[in-house]
Amino acid sequence: MDIVDAWMQHPTVRFARHEMLESLRRWTGMEVPEQEPPVEGTVAAMDAAGVRHGLLSAWHGPEGSLISNDEVAEIVTARPDRFSGLATVDLRRPMDAVRELRRAVRDLGFVGLRVVPWLWGLPPNDRHYYPLYAECVQLGVPFCTQVGHTGPLRSSETGRPIPYLDDVALDFPELVIVAGHIGYPWTEEMIALTRKYPNVYIDTSAYTIKRYPPELVRYLRSDGTHKVLFGSNFPMISPDKALRDIDALELDESGRELFLAGNARRVFGLDSAQGTTSAR
Repeated sequence: MDIVDAWMQHPTVRFARHEMLESLRRWTGMEVPEQEPPVEGTVAAMDAAGVRHGLLSAWHGPEGSLISNDEVAEIVTARPDRFSGLATVDLRRPMDAVRELRRAVRDLGFVGLRVVPWLWGLPPNDRHYYPLYAECVQLGVPFCTQVGHTGPLRSSETGRPIPYLDDVALDFPELVIVAGHIGYPWTEEMIALTRKYPNVYIDTSAYTIKRYPPELVRYLRSDGTHKVLFGSNFPMISPDKALRDIDALELDESGRELFLAGNARRVFGLDSAQGTTSAR
């Protein structure tokens, strides 16, 4: 079966060593590499789970670049069959951020923007984001973000779906929003937003199937068929571990295909974007 992982990182050493991941390293046993890990290791982890394509996130925080757009682009260029890129920007410099997003999409072929609000301490309805939302609409790419509590030792407040993402979806009805990490403990709020807004989606990254909240499983089996995307959050959770117990979801063939690949391919335009460097 075709599987697309909506949230992955190919970690640099500086990303893996960052203090923000200390609690995740403790929970997951994730090791800090002594040298830059080879791409083959990430591809092997995908192959072990049958993941055909992964969306690789770049990361930029207040202290600087952790995984740069150009580092992600190098991987995507080498393996366009296996990866697409999600851009990062410096949120404190809105106009530079807009220009960098434009470069990442038009020149590097990236298929979306990801900003993690807890990293900046700014919720998604903060004014720093708004020029980026307008540019995402102009470029025709989704805005990807994190919802729910934070595993890293940072405040979880920025991950509340209501009012923060609710405000954004109201102000930018054309903006496609993919909210990663399910939204727990506010999962019902996140589901409510996906029902309220046609362009709002959830991805399941950072959770194994056994840890999906019951309300998300019910949604997946019913009217959420077209609204939920599979994600792992590799390397914190391997795709194989994230997909374990997939049969327990009791999805029919159509629902399973949409959850594992179809929704991601549609939302990110993957079938048209793969193999190009300037699709937009």
